[in-house]
Amino acid sequence: MRPFPPATVALFVALLPATVRADDGWVPLFNGKDLTGWTATAKPAKGGEPVDPLKTWSVKDGLLVCYGKPNGYLATVKEYGEYELRVKWRFPADAKAGNSGVLLHVTGPDRYWPHSVEAQMKAGFAGDLWLNPDEKGVLPTLDLPAGQFDAADPSKRHYFRLDRKDAGEKPLGEWNEYAVTCKGGDITLAVNGRVVNVAKNGALTRGRIGLQSEGSEVHFKDVEHRPLK
Repeated sequence: MRPFPPATVALFVALLPATVRADDGWVPLFNGKDLTGWTATAKPAKGGEPVDPLKTWSVKDGLLVCYGKPNGYLATVKEYGEYELRVKWRFPADAKAGNSGVLLHVTGPDRYWPHSVEAQMKAGFAGDLWLNPDEKGVLPTLDLPAGQFDAADPSKRHYFRLDRKDAGEKPLGEWNEYAVTCKGGDITLAVNGRVVNVAKNGALTRGRIGLQSEGSEVHFKDVEHRPLK
């Protein structure tokens, strides 16, 4: 049997459906079409009137777009325990700055900052960790190296990344990638392929996964997870 020319083989592979490709275990959380599998929560208006959080989020050209106002988050309907998570994000090129985050182990009632551990996405601070308290004000616990917390924060909610000088973020308008590993109570954060923070023995070990709306337009894509064996 004569072999197919390389160009023919390449065309055949390109036309194969995604389900035929080797299964590497990664499962999309965002389908690129709509918000199936997600729920939205937003900060109420000043007068207490409810706000439609879905006006904050939309899907355009396969991207998940957050307009940043009001504050709140989009969270998966399902809960996840031990897993790897990949998220790509960018802020508009003409933005003065940007702020958002990935919420890990979201538990308890839906409040606009829910009980969770936040992997910071604020421009210039990607890789920091924030601890979000429960409805009683109790912070989730984490073990981090001494001196890594923000001494100016009396609540000790803010923990710096390991290298304060550079998280390896790309300029505004370009895509960054978070790689997050949650195993037991341990959390490891990598930004654009470099490990920038490691936390151990956290009290939260399971919950929903969230994406923040925090005052800045931000775009997301390739949001996917892989359960750890």
